[in-house]
Amino acid sequence: AGTLHSRGQRASGAGRADGGAVGPDGSRAGDSGPRFDRAIPKDGYAWWYVDALSDDGRFGITLIAFIGSVFSPYYAWARRRGPADPEDHCALNVALYGARARRWSMTERGRGAIVRDAESFKIGPSRLAWTGRELTIEINEVTVPWPLPLRGKVRVVPTALNEIAFTLDAAGRHRWQPIAPCCRVSVDFDHPDLHWRGDGYFDINHGDAPLERDFKSWQWSRAATRTGTVISYDTTARTGADKSIALHVDPDARLDRLAPLADAPLRRTLWRIDRSARADSETPVRVVSTLEDAPFYARSHLAARIGGEDVAVMHESLSLDRFKQPIVQAMLPFRMPRWSG
Repeated sequence: AGTLHSRGQRASGAGRADGGAVGPDGSRAGDSGPRFDRAIPKDGYAWWYVDALSDDGRFGITLIAFIGSVFSPYYAWARRRGPADPEDHCALNVALYGARARRWSMTERGRGAIVRDAESFKIGPSRLAWTGRELTIEINEVTVPWPLPLRGKVRVVPTALNEIAFTLDAAGRHRWQPIAPCCRVSVDFDHPDLHWRGDGYFDINHGDAPLERDFKSWQWSRAATRTGTVISYDTTARTGADKSIALHVDPDARLDRLAPLADAPLRRTLWRIDRSARADSETPVRVVSTLEDAPFYARSHLAARIGGEDVAVMHESLSLDRFKQPIVQAMLPFRMPRWSG
């Protein structure tokens, strides 16, 4: 359906984005890296997301570094009192998946516990660092609900960098950039004792308004194929048009805009979250495991066929109508403790 020239460079060099205007498909010039020093307005947010599945299929990981943590009940409560400072609501979410290796942590921290510049972002005792060639994440957290140490290092090595971003809403308040859709990830933890390698993915979302103000829900997925990564991003808007983005990104960061794949309904989660996934038509999509099952959010490992190839899919479903409910807000602190320093 069309090629977007990202001038994605290999991870050993520097690059620039093409142009500055927003294209008719919502594409626009992005950044040549994560840019941890970006300006974020009151009530706004940015998050940097990494996921990976091990080569043997036994393990997985997701890491999300937040400024203006969009799922924070503390940030939501602060916004009710007036425009809120996103830097006072930061967190590193770490989730490990696999037999004898499931761990989860997300401690929110205030602005006194963070330091950031263009190449690094320190959140309490953990730190993200970008060299222009790779992203390193040093993790020193405590899990919930049982307080266990979570200490390790994750290296994300892109094959190339993409500099095209996309608007997710009609007003252009919310943007998404798949920085490195094709990358290799190494996972080395001391606590728990865990070491593996696999294909991964790295992106950023950032915006000028709370997600729940402009969206009802979304479905997102990425699948590593023999020729690159296929990404589907479907948003349901509160007002205006819904949006569907479908991309194929090869290892040199060449982006091809695709027609959306067929939408396959999946069984609801235990929390009754609706989920559906994009794949080849008339082929079943199977839920291998539900990695996260929360009152407003689900992350799933799927098996599907895309472009005639059987692939593993990382998938997420988000219900912002659920997130807004007072009972859900009251439940979240048990999974997201806050450290006030």
